Amino acid sequence: MSMNDPLGTHARLLQQLRDRLQLLPDKPDESPEVTLRCLWALAEGKALAISQLGAFRPAMLDDAGITRLEALIEQRLNGVPLAHLTGRQDFMGQVLLASPAALVPRRETEQLGFCAVRRLQSMPVARPLVIDVCTGAGNIALGIACHLPQARVMGADLSPDAVGLATQNAAFLGRTDVEFRCGDLLEPFSDPALQGTVNMITCNPPYISSARVDGMPLEISRHEPRLAFDGGPFGVKIIRKLIATAPQLLEPGGWLLMEIGLGQGAGVAKSLAADLHYDEVHTHNDAAGQVRVIEARRNPDIQAKTP
Repeated sequence: MSMNDPLGTHARLLQQLRDRLQLLPDKPDESPEVTLRCLWALAEGKALAISQLGAFRPAMLDDAGITRLEALIEQRLNGVPLAHLTGRQDFMGQVLLASPAALVPRRETEQLGFCAVRRLQSMPVARPLVIDVCTGAGNIALGIACHLPQARVMGADLSPDAVGLATQNAAFLGRTDVEFRCGDLLEPFSDPALQGTVNMITCNPPYISSARVDGMPLEISRHEPRLAFDGGPFGVKIIRKLIATAPQLLEPGGWLLMEIGLGQGAGVAKSLAADLHYDEVHTHNDAAGQVRVIEARRNPDIQAKTP
């Protein structure tokens, strides 16, 4: 980094981050260098996502600015997520607003978003209708909407705070046509006119078992909403409920796409294959070879169960 810093402020703070910053594998874009640049920009009054750092040239900070920067670094070292400090997070090529209201969108979840986009592109539907549940910050819903502007997208979350953040993100990205509702899974979409008409349902559900939640890194368990990752005793409670209720909304031949947790792939795929309401099941592995996304097609030859 090129700057006039005779006091060695940059070198001192960077070494502090290198010595103390605990980085999580589910946020692979962050490093001590990236963290310092983001927080330096914030101390200057510029809220930047990591993807926006390329054009950022740090300026000299006065004493008040250095005090602000040191306070931000201390918060980060105490486990406050970088995205909560900057209020920004990258996802599927877009910069989103981030806050404690919802789980910080992860790079690994982009796999679900891009699988959904590819599947929608393969479907002979001019204006596909997509519903995203457990929408959190609205990242999957808005990622689909931005990559497929012709899509009609709605989202829902049980948390009013998350719905508020998702709605803010829709305005932030200029996609106020994406509507977010508050409620449990598919219940906000019980309108009779929607039944059997949805082309795709997507979901990144809570899938961490309740017993494991308290043992998660403090950056997650202390600073992100438990509602967003606690999936019940075995981590699959919400997944099972979604598998059972999705056929009522999906059109014949429509698709259900879900992100799942490590080690859950075989069991969830088996459950879907045994359910006559689905006639195709596809799994997608991450870079480590773990199943992380599952697609299931609504069987057009089987009538959906009545809610």
